[in-house]
Amino acid sequence: MSFSNCARALRLSMFMTFLLAAMAGNFSQDVDINFGGPRAQKLNGGQVLTLSLDNSSGSGFQSKNQYLFGRFDVQLKLIPGNSAGTVTTFYLSSIGSAHDEIDFEFLGNASGQPYTVHTNIYAQGKGGREQQFRLWFDPTSAYHTYTILWNPLRIIFLVDNIPIRVFNNNEANGVPFLKNQTMRLYASLWNADDWATQGGRVKSDWTKAPFTASYRNYNANGCVVSASGNSCNGALNNQAWQTQGLDANGRNRIRWVQQSYMIYNYCADVQRFPQGRPRECSLPRF
Repeated sequence: MSFSNCARALRLSMFMTFLLAAMAGNFSQDVDINFGGPRAQKLNGGQVLTLSLDNSSGSGFQSKNQYLFGRFDVQLKLIPGNSAGTVTTFYLSSIGSAHDEIDFEFLGNASGQPYTVHTNIYAQGKGGREQQFRLWFDPTSAYHTYTILWNPLRIIFLVDNIPIRVFNNNEANGVPFLKNQTMRLYASLWNADDWATQGGRVKSDWTKAPFTASYRNYNANGCVVSASGNSCNGALNNQAWQTQGLDANGRNRIRWVQQSYMIYNYCADVQRFPQGRPRECSLPRF
């Protein structure tokens, strides 16, 4: 990464930290602990939420609201040191066998080895759209911002407001898109040492437990769907996220990330698809 790119990324990260702090929601008001009991802790009046994992259980939370499109931001500081076997998540999901899902998963590693950022998209129950990345910073030493932007036109994954992945709505070309099922926001920390680190070769070291990840500055700006209706039929119309895409600067940034830090792309995995790659792989990426 060049010095100029590094400086721009740092300035952007500092700006996003300030912006999210100004507009952040409150974990006490906005989410419920959905498993792990006391391993999940709401701190500082609901401004911070920590998830812990020991050899008995992990922990997690889910949003009180359900959404049909939105922008979802959180700042996350990952497990330091030996995090092998652990998976820390931030994702959207509906329920049912034909569910939709948009995944950020952070796969731990042995001390001194980098985290893997694992992204995936399920449409109508079918996933298999994995892209994986390294990060250009240490995600355990400070908080960084992770964003899922989901609108009727596309899904964008961002890190410190830098786009790393786009999944476009290509229904016109026969590719399913996530547009009909409401989803909740979820986060979790759990043990997956059968596959998460180096294909399962490196196991969780329970002498280092409990493992703890910390979330703050959670913000869900989306169309809330409830028995009383859809909030986007009213006051939320015409917000920027509802039609947001990538401008020229965004396209340059995503090319930089994918050329420098992408380590797996399902569309490039020829052996996996001997009968031909998924249809979206031959369409414009962003």
